Amino acid sequence: MAEPLLPALSRLRAEILDDEHLVRALATGRRRGREEPRYRRVELRYVDLKGGRHLQVTAYDGTQALTSNHRDPREVLDDLLDLPFGNWHVDTDVRSHQLRVTKKGEALLHTTERAEATAPQRSHDQAKERLLAEDHPVLRALGIADEQGRVKPSRQAKYRQVEEFLRALDAALDDATRAGRLRVPTTEDPLRVVDLGCGNAYLTFAAHAWLSERLPVALTGVDVKEQSRRHNSEVAAGLGVDGSVRFVQAGIADVQLEQAPDVVLALHACDTATDDALFRAVEWEADLVLAAPCCHHDLSAQLRREPTPPGYDALTRDGILRERLADTLTDAVRASLLRIEGYRVDVVEFVDSAHTPRNTLLRAVRTSGPGRDRSGDREDYDRLVGTWRLRPALAELLAGRGA
Repeated sequence: MAEPLLPALSRLRAEILDDEHLVRALATGRRRGREEPRYRRVELRYVDLKGGRHLQVTAYDGTQALTSNHRDPREVLDDLLDLPFGNWHVDTDVRSHQLRVTKKGEALLHTTERAEATAPQRSHDQAKERLLAEDHPVLRALGIADEQGRVKPSRQAKYRQVEEFLRALDAALDDATRAGRLRVPTTEDPLRVVDLGCGNAYLTFAAHAWLSERLPVALTGVDVKEQSRRHNSEVAAGLGVDGSVRFVQAGIADVQLEQAPDVVLALHACDTATDDALFRAVEWEADLVLAAPCCHHDLSAQLRREPTPPGYDALTRDGILRERLADTLTDAVRASLLRIEGYRVDVVEFVDSAHTPRNTLLRAVRTSGPGRDRSGDREDYDRLVGTWRLRPALAELLAGRGA
């Protein structure tokens, strides 16, 4: 039952300040109708240092994790509780608390007893947590790590990309689960994931390896090249995962799946192939979508052909600025269209631009069906495309189905 937010947060505050029993606290998501929090995710736990016990706060922004330790945790905790996070999850040694902020600004707080007591881990000098260890078999099979289980110097950037993508996937799954959008998968009906335009499937295999250790999953990789299908199928067979990972040769617009997927991935699909992937996700009513767009030629060409709106000539006079503007407009339009279709969308940087120039991630969680009033989102979108005289590929695809 919903209750006022401040008393519920005060109860969580008391649990977090209990340094004898707190295991971990986690804040994620955004409250409906509020601005984005300063951080996309914050984790809290107690660590024992030379100066005594401190609250360790690890805050994730769009590019990195920022860690700080606090001898007196009250002030920093109060600041974090004031941020417009949509979800708090607090684990103690004997119980778990889950708080979700409703669209009316009230709290839904659910508390469960742990089946077994869990002792807090307070060591400060821990090895950096890796979602996929360097010696994981999938990294060796993909040529990222050598036979001794060490990441090759020339593949460090690829390994970092894999790690950051998995962290983004972890946060997105956590967000979708807490929002009550993802169903609970079973062995008979596993989580259905499709990777559209998978190419050599580095991130496909990494996602399967990480997911399969946590829940039943069936993953399908789709690519237009038959060579990719054969190569990826051989890798899957060599890893012994061909029962839960399969690859098909098809275009994104043409692929037919036996059942609609729960999760759609589209990682570096070129130009309007990303629009094809997002359209299929909407068509399938996928609960979670992660898309990392690649090049943005379509709107870039439109900007060159159409007259620049009055007052914006400085943005299009120089080629490099016009290209960057096209990138921004393309992803802003895609995010707007997904919101119109009933998704909550975050646009984040999932890996530092020093490691790959294609580092924007659209993270979309389906939050409503066709009945929701989206007139505000539609008005914002119409103003944007009207000002710049744009004809976005995704909009044309959606219009073609009567959206």
